[in-house]
Amino acid sequence: MGRGKIVIRRIDDTTSRQVTFSKRRNGLLKKAKELSILCDAEVGVIVVSNTGRLYEFASTSIRSIVERYNKEQEDYQLMSPTSEAKFWQREAETLRQQLKYLEENQRQLTGEELNGLSVKDLENLESQLEMSLNSIRTKKDQLFTDEIQQLNRQGVISHQENMKLFKEVNVLQKENAELQKKVHGENDINDIKRYSMQPHGFSTRCNLDGPIDLQLCQPQQRDCEMPENATNLRLQLP
Repeated sequence: MGRGKIVIRRIDDTTSRQVTFSKRRNGLLKKAKELSILCDAEVGVIVVSNTGRLYEFASTSIRSIVERYNKEQEDYQLMSPTSEAKFWQREAETLRQQLKYLEENQRQLTGEELNGLSVKDLENLESQLEMSLNSIRTKKDQLFTDEIQQLNRQGVISHQENMKLFKEVNVLQKENAELQKKVHGENDINDIKRYSMQPHGFSTRCNLDGPIDLQLCQPQQRDCEMPENATNLRLQLP
């Protein structure tokens, strides 16, 4: 959780004001030192407390920085409009020269306008191109390596998902086999019970969808021939 915003106004409490001044002064001087080191800048900071105590930081010398500041301010104030216009013209000409140099250098890197270059210049240009190619190849190899690692990670994740699905399919197949075994076992038991309950002297056909033929026979004669008065019954079941 971040610290809340502090209202920028004078701190009434003397102790709190002194503590805040000490902390912020140290932070300001630390940032000035970092700026001078990181950016190779000439930095000077002067802080005077409400009690009149002086604190300062200078990357070189606080006196030289103050003198340079005063000189720049005097030159700026004494500069006439004509002098100011000439100053900006010189700045514009400098920028045009820098732009021209950069454009020529860019064309030479692409292999154009090489007639005026000496052997030493061509060697330097070749070295620059080789360094650029090495940097490009290194970056390309790094990108390829990152992509391969990413694909390998995705392959491992896909393999794990496939193994998980394979196990789930096996479990479902086992459950399906057990259910089929139970269903077929109950059907066999029902068939046995149905056939055991049929009365003697009746015969049924295996086709349950069509009509069932029932035949009632008299006791057989000695010559095993059907008597003429045998009764033949045919029942139509829905």
